[in-house]
Amino acid sequence: MNRRTETDRLQAAMAAVADGRYHDPFSLLGVHRVGNLRVVRTLQPQAREVELVDGEGAHLATMERVHPSGLFTAPLPARKRRYRLRITTQEKETYEIEDPYRFPTTLGEMDLYLLGEGSDRKIYEKLGAQLREIDGVAGTRFAVWAPNASRVSVVGDFNGWDGRRHMMRLHPANGIWEVFVPGVGQGARYKYELLDRDGRLLPLKTDPFARYHEPPPGNAGIVYRSGYDWQDDDWMGARSMTPDLAQPLAIYEVHLGSWRRRADDGYLGYRELADELIDYVTEMGFTHIEFLPVTEHPFDGSWGYQPIGLYAPTQRFGEPDDFRYLVDRCHAAGIGVIVDWVPAHFPKDEHGLRRFDGTALYEHEDPRKGEHADWGTLIFNFGRREVVNYLIGSALYWIDEFHIDGIRVDAVASMLYLDYSREHGEWVPNELGGNENLEAVDFLRRFNTEIHAHGAVSFAEESTAWPGVSRPVEAGGLGFTYKWNMGWMNDTLVYMSEDPVHRRHHHDKMTFGLVYAFNENFVLPLSHDEVVHGKRSILGRMPGDEWQRFANLRAYYATMYAHPGKKLLFMGNEIAQYAEWNHDRSLDWHLLDYPVHQGVQRLLRDLNALYRRTPALHEIDFQPAGFEWIAWDDRDNSIFSWIRRDRSGGFVICVANMTPVVRQDCRIGVPEPGRYEELLNTDATGYGGSGLHNPPRDAEAVASHGRDHSLCVTLPALATLILGPSTRDS
Repeated sequence: MNRRTETDRLQAAMAAVADGRYHDPFSLLGVHRVGNLRVVRTLQPQAREVELVDGEGAHLATMERVHPSGLFTAPLPARKRRYRLRITTQEKETYEIEDPYRFPTTLGEMDLYLLGEGSDRKIYEKLGAQLREIDGVAGTRFAVWAPNASRVSVVGDFNGWDGRRHMMRLHPANGIWEVFVPGVGQGARYKYELLDRDGRLLPLKTDPFARYHEPPPGNAGIVYRSGYDWQDDDWMGARSMTPDLAQPLAIYEVHLGSWRRRADDGYLGYRELADELIDYVTEMGFTHIEFLPVTEHPFDGSWGYQPIGLYAPTQRFGEPDDFRYLVDRCHAAGIGVIVDWVPAHFPKDEHGLRRFDGTALYEHEDPRKGEHADWGTLIFNFGRREVVNYLIGSALYWIDEFHIDGIRVDAVASMLYLDYSREHGEWVPNELGGNENLEAVDFLRRFNTEIHAHGAVSFAEESTAWPGVSRPVEAGGLGFTYKWNMGWMNDTLVYMSEDPVHRRHHHDKMTFGLVYAFNENFVLPLSHDEVVHGKRSILGRMPGDEWQRFANLRAYYATMYAHPGKKLLFMGNEIAQYAEWNHDRSLDWHLLDYPVHQGVQRLLRDLNALYRRTPALHEIDFQPAGFEWIAWDDRDNSIFSWIRRDRSGGFVICVANMTPVVRQDCRIGVPEPGRYEELLNTDATGYGGSGLHNPPRDAEAVASHGRDHSLCVTLPALATLILGPSTRDS
């Protein structure tokens, strides 16, 4: 190349840099050798004058403006390695900065290799905004994946949101752009400005790896480094790669914005919740709290299920370290923490992941694979290794950085089926001609393998008969620890909604769940989804007059706790909320001024206590050995009776009467002779019932239900009894 051609190329490159459209700014800006000289070039569009100074501020050179857009150049004196830029603005204000283009990349070869391979388990330490100190200079390293962009810049308050000021370095092998910006520290707001492959300016994008977001109406990321001092070493040290399925699991599902509000109707913050919520959950006896998604989301009405920031706790309730404090306090109280997590889809907001670099980067290009028409959202492309790395990195971030104990994956069915909520011709079959999303299957298996290796458990909200959802990956399953039992929930709520006079015709709704109860590791969920969108509250589904409605509810809750499977109850269910859940206001805590609501709350507290201290109610949830029917076929009387067993031979007997008729002298076969007593009776006056009960009594040598011994008991109307061998002296 002759000198004229090289000069023309350099002039064209300088013009492109000055215009903010150059793909490789590090090849031109910073220090470069020109002949025998080392030359410094800098682009400062806001500058009137730029001066090179040394580390002590001594003058080295006055820089020459070589382009009207603010491109300056000057030779760097011999033997000088470090320099700073003294800038005088058009308003004649003067300040000094470090030149970001004099710093080398901080992403090593192994970092770039793992990122390109999609296997970096700590991707959150490589991408996003990372506070760093390089060569004694403090600042922030920004890095983002945008392989199809022709230029990427980080913009923020620190550069007047001018995309020409901090254009980033491209690592072409894997499409990652990065730049170290000296002087940018904790609390700085920032976004990314991108040009697509054709040079078109895209809407400003929020960092997919931002750890903290500004509140609406803004949507910038905020540079954030945790300073939290964890106090839960013993808790974390006890976590295992192999979950103990025999332990009790009673989950209280919570939407942080509406559990309880301040007097002015404002949100309680993470730290306030740490005081009030944990005390309440401890008093009620739940083992775990499950938070509806706390990842950052733009729309309150999505409840968090349309996330924008999968690496940031929502700013609605405080800073990320405030959320850490909430989790830490949970662990100190012996309460595990589960978060809802949404890897199925994301909203179309322009500042989010949608066409992030001008192409379908995180989503599919084909709307038959890439859009959820029902939800107005976009579907992650699980066939792209970088997208899978982004998602799994998010899950591991919550486990490692926030000490989360479990992750509940939302909308798993929508991920597994290519034809989910689609008509013929609206979906594309897989390579084998089927409707299974094979890429999503691979993703879920890898997700579960990774989070179990990090000591956490997983829950699938999966509503179909997909086989092996909670079976190990090595056995051909998806690898979840637990699966929500949507069939049990739907069937039993339908049954309980029936007038008792008609329940004999729907008897199988209460028994059918035992046909498949041991196919998966089930959780029985009465979740937020069951108390919204016109479905009514759980109490609102119960038939009859006021007394019967509450009696039905109490009887139903006790059958749930006596049924095989772990337990989940959405907030408000435990106080017999009349109204549907409303995310815009607090629960109706004033209902606890009334004894009948106090009674339901007291029942749930006692059920949790009985459940936790009684191995027969939780130890063998997932094998047939833990359950045995006494009588499942008494449909004419709507009576159900069964036995729950533990590993040591202990047992309890459960009997439910789902009619408003007292059943006197009802004979129930029992496993062995001896004295029996009521462990819990939902008709107790303390719960709001009529007070009918059975004193301790000996089993009689009278055959019943195929057993040699039996009890003759009184079954209160619309009530469930839990009986066990008496521990009292005769």
